[in-house]
Amino acid sequence: RTFASKNNNNQNHEKREYEPTRRRIKYILVFGAGLTTYLAIKFLGDTYEKNSKHVSLGLSPLSKDTTVIFVLGGPGAGKGTQCANLVNDFGFVHLSAGDLLRAEQQANNSPYGELIKTYIKEGKIVPMEITILLLHKAMKNSKANRFLIDGFPRQMDQALKFEEEVCKSKFVLYFSCPEEEMLRRLLKRGETSGRSDDNVESIKKRFKTFFDTSYPVIEYYSNLNKVKEVSCLNSIDEVYDETKNIFEQLFS
Repeated sequence: RTFASKNNNNQNHEKREYEPTRRRIKYILVFGAGLTTYLAIKFLGDTYEKNSKHVSLGLSPLSKDTTVIFVLGGPGAGKGTQCANLVNDFGFVHLSAGDLLRAEQQANNSPYGELIKTYIKEGKIVPMEITILLLHKAMKNSKANRFLIDGFPRQMDQALKFEEEVCKSKFVLYFSCPEEEMLRRLLKRGETSGRSDDNVESIKKRFKTFFDTSYPVIEYYSNLNKVKEVSCLNSIDEVYDETKNIFEQLFS
């Protein structure tokens, strides 16, 4: 499945309202900007409290010239490889939401470690407040102003919350790839990666999560003419040639 950018002739286009996803969880999360200003978000019973989306995380502002590009694609599409090339050629900082979450999972005394571990193992999306806080912290610490945010946002409430709390994105770079090819790549990677989610059961859960939740994000930005799509079926070099051409037109 792919999405092509669409012309939006409706000048009175209204932003659709997206409700946070229901999450089955029995934790009370406590977190805050820089992990020092604390904010309690309650999970009442099994339903994420809807009005929490209206609560500000109180994040410190970034530079006004900050450029953010969301990099999306299914598991195994090759996002990380292409981002590494863009870092070398265009001076972007590559932030992988998944890598940040895995690092936090392993950190000593992390208040979210076990929760993140459970979500990743089950192929589910970690609560957006945690991911946004980790991304913001990494952006502030980098002292840079150009960012490739890889694997985020993975659902609409994440996209809207990030743009409300952190900054607007310039566009979405979408690496499209058939599911069977992504499965082949991930199983091959699992032979040496040591990652707990590189097995058939976890991979299929991740595919379902991606198609159920991330496709609406891609469609939303496509309707705003903010999606640049690149097919990942060609060789790594050919995929990068196409990707590089997009960036040369925008950032040279």
